[in-house]
Amino acid sequence: MRTSKLLFSLLLGSMALANPAHAQTQSYENFVRGLWADAKAAGIKRSTFDEATRGLKEDKRIDRLTKSQPEFARPIGNYITKRQQPPRVNPGLKLLPSLKRTMAGLEKRFGVDPTVVIAIWGMETVYGNYKGKSDIFETLSTLAWKKYRGTFFKDEFIAAMKLMEAEGFGRDQFKGSWTGAIGQTQFLPTSYLEHAVDGDGDGRRDLWGSRPDALWSAANYLKNKGWVRGQPWGFPVKMPKGMTPHAFTRPWSEWARAGVLPINGLKYPKTGTATLFFPAGHEGPVFLVTKNYQVIRSYNFADAYALSVGLISDRFKGSNTKVTDWPAITPLLKSERIKMQKALKKQGYKVPNTFGRISHTMRMVIRDYQLEHGMTPDGHPDKGVLQRVTGS
Repeated sequence: MRTSKLLFSLLLGSMALANPAHAQTQSYENFVRGLWADAKAAGIKRSTFDEATRGLKEDKRIDRLTKSQPEFARPIGNYITKRQQPPRVNPGLKLLPSLKRTMAGLEKRFGVDPTVVIAIWGMETVYGNYKGKSDIFETLSTLAWKKYRGTFFKDEFIAAMKLMEAEGFGRDQFKGSWTGAIGQTQFLPTSYLEHAVDGDGDGRRDLWGSRPDALWSAANYLKNKGWVRGQPWGFPVKMPKGMTPHAFTRPWSEWARAGVLPINGLKYPKTGTATLFFPAGHEGPVFLVTKNYQVIRSYNFADAYALSVGLISDRFKGSNTKVTDWPAITPLLKSERIKMQKALKKQGYKVPNTFGRISHTMRMVIRDYQLEHGMTPDGHPDKGVLQRVTGS
């Protein structure tokens, strides 16, 4: 969901939850009652706390649901191919004519590609048609009680109460995903408070009921995370025969001179840089991606998610290209990624983290290792790299 505090797609569709840091030392009921001290310290009214905690019960689905993360658990090609199908894309295509004014407004104000925003909307809630039915206060309090991600979800619980007070929402409004994400573009409460904007001019930030509010807020989030105006997210490309798969960053003009060309019918910008990216290794599809691709990943950390957003946004621009030539390679397990990262760090590489997250920086570390050991420098963490690095 990262890092951002958006979807724990952002979020847990996309980020793996860790195991509980500690066993529960008190009952759920006592834990919830004890949250009043944190709420009071945050300036929450007692009446708001009482309303938010009224009738709360432990969400017994949590342990099972935290083990289900499709963006990481299945081959990346399976995930992306499914999300390029008509049920995910066609409703967005039909909506585009009615959204021209909203899209033009958010592009002018935030400098963000509106088709990317619409693609995120489609990925998160199928264009506002499924916003989730979970009781947010119930799910957040359960995750907080189980100490997933330390105090992360306790902070989100407190933020949800602040949001209730700030926007005047009633308790029943707080329905969303089991990860605590809410609204048509699935913000966690902290992100709602920080990034949501009033897109329809009614003086309220309503991400549940207002399309302009939801879409402008997603655009504002991307802008705040560093979106570069005028640059694309990237392109699916074809490399010329004989060119070594090499995860380097170069100006667009250099990639064009080298014969690395887009396959979706769109054109490279005249300025800027992009990185050659092999999301399934050098035997799979190839992309050139920009800083804006990394901004999309701040919304949801999984490459499967970010590439799906980018490819769907291309469809909204008129491209009919579907990237389908994915190898059936199962990604490394989280435990394997951690093992690889720790081994690389022990060998002196500047590993950015050792909890299993494969960031752009981590891929560059893998690329450097591959270069130094005579391997194809595609920067992709696969079984071959794992075995070479760990010696097993």
